[in-house]
Amino acid sequence: MNINSQIFSARSQKKTFNNPQRFIEGWYWVLPSRNLRKGEVKAVTVLGRELVIYRGQDKRVITFDAYCPHMGAHLAEGKVEGNELRCFFHNWKFDADGICVDIPCLEEPLPMKLKSWHTAEKYGMIWVWTGETPHQPLPFVPELEDEECYSALGSRFIKNCHPNVVMINAIDAQHFNTVHNLPLEIVFEKDELNENAITFSNTTRGGEDSFFIKLIRPFYKNVVTYSMCYWYGSTGTVTVGPDFLHFHIMFTLRMTEQGKTEGQTLFITKKRKGIFGWLFNSVVLSLTKMVGNYFAKGDTKIFQTIKFDMRTPIKADQSIMQFINHVERQKALNWGTWLDARSRDIESSDRSKWRDEMTSD
Repeated sequence: MNINSQIFSARSQKKTFNNPQRFIEGWYWVLPSRNLRKGEVKAVTVLGRELVIYRGQDKRVITFDAYCPHMGAHLAEGKVEGNELRCFFHNWKFDADGICVDIPCLEEPLPMKLKSWHTAEKYGMIWVWTGETPHQPLPFVPELEDEECYSALGSRFIKNCHPNVVMINAIDAQHFNTVHNLPLEIVFEKDELNENAITFSNTTRGGEDSFFIKLIRPFYKNVVTYSMCYWYGSTGTVTVGPDFLHFHIMFTLRMTEQGKTEGQTLFITKKRKGIFGWLFNSVVLSLTKMVGNYFAKGDTKIFQTIKFDMRTPIKADQSIMQFINHVERQKALNWGTWLDARSRDIESSDRSKWRDEMTSD
């Protein structure tokens, strides 16, 4: 796709990107793992859907729709019994698959099942898959895909715009010069890992006249390392640093009401064994936090006031347009119901055709 066709694509009507009623089917963070102890049950709302989440005695985390199918009591009012969940109101009990296994006033439980959601843990967070069956892995750092990792939680934050808009900040090549005063031009090369993941990597050296670049050049054999990996249009991992030590910062976002953003920062590094490895990991994560704070500095106020409307994209915005088009190609779900958004598009199209036919008659 050439730049002209990408500009045309960016100007065309978007159905998913920056849409306050839609999000991409995928893995989304729920809460930190340490905040759900064994035998504990909690109420959570993710992407407009009310859920109940608990950790059984086997340490496995289970997620269901929030309300009991008997009379609508919130199951977070209940209690965990072994690896099962019992409703507080009339003591109906459900196993880890959501199957009703006990109704105290009946000899046999009724044949019913709670809606359950695939749940997993990674990087110290609990994640839920918003579709029926996961067809992609949990978000990961490409460079550490096959490594055991050590991670730490950073800050939790709220932004006054859509998660898709917050995400493009990391590949907005122009703002590295205008906001962060980086003395070199950033040009990205994209690589789609799968239908839900895409990377953008810097391809330039440059800035040789800058004292700062001269200072760090011995630590970079080729280009200045800066890459971004996006998952589901709402989780991004930045990789930066000299050739001998890379820092990995994950920003995982989810949409709240009216298209706002709730996010969590994670710092990730390769796990090194032994007491000295643990100490080294801790130092690396502390340095990673400092790097993350540097990148966040100066950008925050933009996301409190921006009304994103990309009317005049230029060549320097090519990576942003590529990201927007990548988001548009993914399966979208409706906020709150988690139903396939395409069914609403088809229904809307059918109604439009019906109106056209009536007008013609």
